Amino acid sequence: MIVFTVKDMTCNHCSGAITRAVLLLDPAAKVRIDLSSHRVEIDPAAADAAGLGAAITEAGYTPVLVSAAA
Repeated sequence: MIVFTVKDMTCNHCSGAITRAVLLLDPAAKVRIDLSSHRVEIDPAAADAAGLGAAITEAGYTPVLVSAAA
């Protein structure tokens, strides 16, 4: 499980854009988003934390890695 805090994720559009960015990189990943806590949890199938963070950044957001447990 890889967890990011994304403080500039404020609405459903934001969560959708982040989900799409993650799934473009890793189509088999499982993404859970909690807007109220600005938390993005990803169970990746192939991508690593650096790649996922870069994908979220490329989508226009500012992810901060909280944890990257295997």
